[in-house]
Amino acid sequence: MMLNRPRRNRKSEAIRQMLCETRLDVAHLVYPLFIVDGNGIQDEIKSMPGNYRWSLDLILKEIDSCIALGIQQYVLFPAVKEHLKDSIASYSYSNDNFYLHAINKIKTTFPQITLISDVAMDPYSSDGHDGFVSNAKIENDASLPILSKMAIAQAQAGIDMIGPSDMMDGRVAYLREDLDKAGFMDTSIISYTAKYASAYYGPFRDALDSAPKAGDKKTYQMNPANKMEALREAELDTMEGADILMVKPATLYLDVIQLLKQNSHLPIAAYNVSGECSMLMAAAQKGYLDYEAAMQEMLISIARAGADIILTYFAKDYAGLIKG
Repeated sequence: MMLNRPRRNRKSEAIRQMLCETRLDVAHLVYPLFIVDGNGIQDEIKSMPGNYRWSLDLILKEIDSCIALGIQQYVLFPAVKEHLKDSIASYSYSNDNFYLHAINKIKTTFPQITLISDVAMDPYSSDGHDGFVSNAKIENDASLPILSKMAIAQAQAGIDMIGPSDMMDGRVAYLREDLDKAGFMDTSIISYTAKYASAYYGPFRDALDSAPKAGDKKTYQMNPANKMEALREAELDTMEGADILMVKPATLYLDVIQLLKQNSHLPIAAYNVSGECSMLMAAAQKGYLDYEAAMQEMLISIARAGADIILTYFAKDYAGLIKG
């Protein structure tokens, strides 16, 4: 006689839902959006089907439609024209910066949403690196004042969460101190704590035209072979004043997400990056995968690993699917 039959707990959809261990709500998702200067622009990113570079007038309509699906969190990335870039990323804190004007307009139009920024030099740098380059070397400490000017300008524009993605040492403490001095004590820091030197960022760099002009990012982004190093980064970011810790990429680093979740009291975010999403989309277009089923499984795996927040290009599709 068989006393234990686990299948009894799977025998109907109602029972499976009742006993579901991991539930993913749209409230846990952050939708990445790309913005460009201009009007009437909806430019599809070839390597990221279904994702666009939007001008401000159309991104407002896109956000409005996403709010109707229940999406309240967005991370905004600027695609900056080449002639505005220089070695010190001065356009990032310029009064004429369209990204800063867009932040202000979006927050004025939709004050209820959470808007997350990107703090790194690469969208504005003529070198294409996240930090300041001198003699072919990324200078950590010289980068911090530039990142601080960028962060304060974004806070002044009305951003809710500063997102330092640069991976410079000590930048969380530097930004926290300068934000507080400038009167932005309530501006949160969602730190890219364990950002790996991944091969899966390619489509994102296509979207922003922000690839390094020379060299790579391996002296500041983490080695994909390392896991325990993420604990050191998490400890430092926590001591320096981060409000949320992030792992990037997500699906290839589920073990790192789980490690940080088990060893930190801070919320854990994970970035389901462009390459992870694009390869699923490509497989679905070829008919190799069922898009809706595979997309949901990918997101559930990230949540199951311990992510409280998921930044994902699937946010709109998932929200639409859940809403029915």
